[in-house]
Amino acid sequence: MPRLMLSDEFWSKLEKILLQEAIYNKHNLRMTVEGILYRMRVGCPWRALPKAFGCWNSIYKRFNAWSSNNKWLRIFKALTIDPDWEWGFIDGSYVKAQSPSAGAVGQEAQAIGKSCAGNTTKIHLAVDSCGLPVEFDITGREVNDCSAAPQLIAKLPDVEVIVADKGYDSEYIREQIVKKKGVKAVIPRKRNSLKSNADMDWGLYRYRHLVENAFTRLKQYRAVATRYDKLKRNYESMVAIACGYLWLPM
Repeated sequence: MPRLMLSDEFWSKLEKILLQEAIYNKHNLRMTVEGILYRMRVGCPWRALPKAFGCWNSIYKRFNAWSSNNKWLRIFKALTIDPDWEWGFIDGSYVKAQSPSAGAVGQEAQAIGKSCAGNTTKIHLAVDSCGLPVEFDITGREVNDCSAAPQLIAKLPDVEVIVADKGYDSEYIREQIVKKKGVKAVIPRKRNSLKSNADMDWGLYRYRHLVENAFTRLKQYRAVATRYDKLKRNYESMVAIACGYLWLPM
């Protein structure tokens, strides 16, 4: 029997949310979800799922159907109960997209960009004061932090302070943050900036490691650390499952 990830306490909490999302409570629902979590953890092909979870094709079809209806994203949001919005931290991290992720049918962009290292996807993540993920976006490697930040910041509620690194040093981003009901921006200026860091809160900036720690925890799951999914929505669902799993003990 392969190692499972859901205790009875975790499953009881997750099952209620699944039923709220109109997911039919079949007799093998728990093992189906465990099979999806197993694939997220080890990054194996769907066909390589252990038989203990059931038919691999049935598990994949259910995952794909729930993904196409954005159910995994809604499940993640349902698990984010009472985030601490005193501080918010944002950052981006690259993910190598392996050859199985290439060749999706259709002309729709699948958030895979070219780089000298090959195909790459980027996760743009926002965490709360406790370092728990609350929002994220998936883009190709060519989308830099400044380009993705406005959409990510717009999703955040009335957080008091937003902390980010030099990659977000942009007057447009600072203005967007300040206009969010007077939110304070803690972003160091680049070396070639004409303005100084005289008003920089370096004490608070030291806590920016919380978002980096969140990436470290998410990338413990190999289907998140390395992209194998052809479709953006399916990889997005894998990231949503990983983020939601971090919230289960809360």
